[in-house]
Amino acid sequence: MTSSTRQREILHQLLADGYVEAKALADRFEVDASTIRRDLDALARAGHVQRTHGGARPTPGAVIELPYALKRDTQLAEKAAIARAAADHVRDGDTVILDSGSTTYAVAQALRHREGLTVITNDLRICKFVATIPGMRLLVTGGELLDSVFTLIGEHALRFFDDYTADVTFLGADAVDPRAGITNTNTLEVPIKRAMIAAGQRTVVVADSTKFGRRTLAKIAAIDEVDTILTDAEMPEDVAADYGPRLTRCPIEA
Repeated sequence: MTSSTRQREILHQLLADGYVEAKALADRFEVDASTIRRDLDALARAGHVQRTHGGARPTPGAVIELPYALKRDTQLAEKAAIARAAADHVRDGDTVILDSGSTTYAVAQALRHREGLTVITNDLRICKFVATIPGMRLLVTGGELLDSVFTLIGEHALRFFDDYTADVTFLGADAVDPRAGITNTNTLEVPIKRAMIAAGQRTVVVADSTKFGRRTLAKIAAIDEVDTILTDAEMPEDVAADYGPRLTRCPIEA
C-alpha cells in the first residue's frame, strides 16, 4: 500500500471515529509504528490533523476533506473503467455537468473524443484539461476556491446553475450507502451538488467501489433521486444487489 493510499484511509477513519491511535493503525496496515508516525506527521503538516500523544485528532475548526493529492493516484484502473462507461451515457452535442473530483476528472478524459460537447464544471483541474480540447465548449461556475481540492463553491457558484440546464450530470461521491444515500464529508459542497442534480435531465453517480457501504456527514441525495450509479467490478455482486437496477459494475481492463 502506498503512503498516499494509507493516509487517505487514515483520514477516512478519522472522519468516522474522531480520533486515531498510532499503534492500532500500525496493526491495521501491518507496518512499523515509525511508518504511521511519518504518515500522521505528513497529515499534520498539511493541516488535516492535530498530533496527540500516541495518535491524532482532527484539527480544531477544520473541515476534513480528502485532499486531491491523496485521491489522484488511487484506484486508477477502477476510475478509468467507470469513466469509459460514463462516456457511453453522452452523445455528441450534449451539455454535460462535471462535479469536482478525481473520478469526474477521469470522465472528462474519456469524453475528449466526443464532438460538440458543452462542459459545465466547478473543478479547476477539469477546467484546465477541457480548455486544451479543440471544439469543446467550457463554462466555469466561478466562486470561491475550496482549499486542497480545486473546487469552486459559494453563492456565486450556486446561482450559476439557476441559468443553465444539461443533458446529464456526473456526480462524484465521498460515500454511498443504500440507506444513507449519497453523502459528502463537508457541508460546503452540498448545495452545489444538489443544484447540479436539479440542472441535469439525468444524474449519473460515478464512484469507485471503496466508497460504498460508507456514510459521511452531509446528505446529498437518496439513491432513488439519481438515475444511474456507476462503480467498478471489484464490488461484490451481493453488495451491488443492495442498490438495485440503478447500479452498474464496470469491467476493469487488464
